[in-house]
Amino acid sequence: MRVYIFLCLMCWARSETTRTCLEFTQLSVKDSLRELFNPRMDVILMLHTRNNLNCAQPLFEHDNSLNVLFNTGKKTIWLIHGYRPTGSAPSWIPNFLMLLLNEEDVNVIVVDWNQGASTLIYNRAVTNTRKVAINLSGHIRKLLKHGGSLHTFHFIGVSLGAHISGFVGKIFRGQLGRITGLDPAGPKFSGKPSYGRLHYTDAEFVDVIHSDYDGLGFKEPLGHIDFYPNGGRKQPGCPKSIFSGIEFFKCDHQRAVYLFMASLETQCNFISVPCPSYKKYKTGLCVNCDDFKKLSCPRLGYHADRWKDILKERMKRQSRRTTVFLDTADTNPFCTYYFSLNILVLNKEMKQGYITFKLLNELGMAEEPRLYEKSESFYKVEEVNILAQFYNDVANISSISLTYFRSSSLKCPTCEYKIQRIMLKSLTYPERRFVKRRKSGRLTAGCADGVDELNLDFSIMA
Repeated sequence: MRVYIFLCLMCWARSETTRTCLEFTQLSVKDSLRELFNPRMDVILMLHTRNNLNCAQPLFEHDNSLNVLFNTGKKTIWLIHGYRPTGSAPSWIPNFLMLLLNEEDVNVIVVDWNQGASTLIYNRAVTNTRKVAINLSGHIRKLLKHGGSLHTFHFIGVSLGAHISGFVGKIFRGQLGRITGLDPAGPKFSGKPSYGRLHYTDAEFVDVIHSDYDGLGFKEPLGHIDFYPNGGRKQPGCPKSIFSGIEFFKCDHQRAVYLFMASLETQCNFISVPCPSYKKYKTGLCVNCDDFKKLSCPRLGYHADRWKDILKERMKRQSRRTTVFLDTADTNPFCTYYFSLNILVLNKEMKQGYITFKLLNELGMAEEPRLYEKSESFYKVEEVNILAQFYNDVANISSISLTYFRSSSLKCPTCEYKIQRIMLKSLTYPERRFVKRRKSGRLTAGCADGVDELNLDFSIMA
């Protein structure tokens, strides 16, 4: 009899420790069709921690007690997907979870509202965003009773999920710690007042990535800082033809998700330059990061909140939000490397031309950059900033090769041009410092096609 009781206790204990994992709601187009006649709404909260990365658990037990895996002393990230017309689970969620938990020991709650997002009527999904937010607010209040804190909550919302995050923030009067909007949905939200969409007052810090504002995304700034990779419209590497199928419609929109994830899986800094417009950014008119002091320009992604205090102070001082721009590569991890070259010349003749440059590494091999559109160049000013994007990092620079393009109207076969100052900056790695070996350089004109070259030696300060 004692042996029997012992075995029963062992089986009971084993059943308690072995729990079924929650699975994200898997639906299909058939379910979306049924939803037309029988609308349904359901929200499931799936808890992941480092102890159960691959086995989601319910946030609350059947008796409404808090799951023992949830640690109220740690930060909590809420991951909210968007519209799912075909009913499939978002393919990016597993990798997103892994990257978040590799980066930091946090609670991650995946908000599964697929039963509500899976509909062929987009307007119905839009209406459901409010319902999801109300549902979440009830769970959040229970968390607060268990010792949770709004200030430690970071909501990451994709598309419609970004606005859900905003609605939750409004319910709690902007006391959420952070909201990250990944290409917030534009249709049915553009032009709405602040109470009808995500707004920077919805959390203590709101950062937004816009990757498809002329399609499924939102154009206007919404946060304390708004990132516009590649101008925020068309993303490199995405299909350009409708014949590419569904990827043509969703690639640009989803790029915000993959850029955010890339910020967690690569050592590259997604340095982003504050500028009034993408056009001005491309002309090299906005390469100054001095406003951000030692932090340099803000970085897109998970660690954007390091600039929180500076951005909020900047907003108070200038009464406007910060819009920033960057360009990326066309494939994962999308990293590129930025340099700016500041040149001060003495010759009036040089105002009639413009300069480009390339960097030579310690082996003497040249790295050719993508130079942005010609700026004011030397047509109007004696000082110019040249912004250049490299697809490979150039760390050990031995020299800079300058090329000056004379105006065709300038006839000066033996002219000598003087450069008073030249400064090179790495925007991607601002901690690197470059020192001139020569105090000045002279560019002697030749007659070949109006192009002249000059090499100036630079070295990296240890």
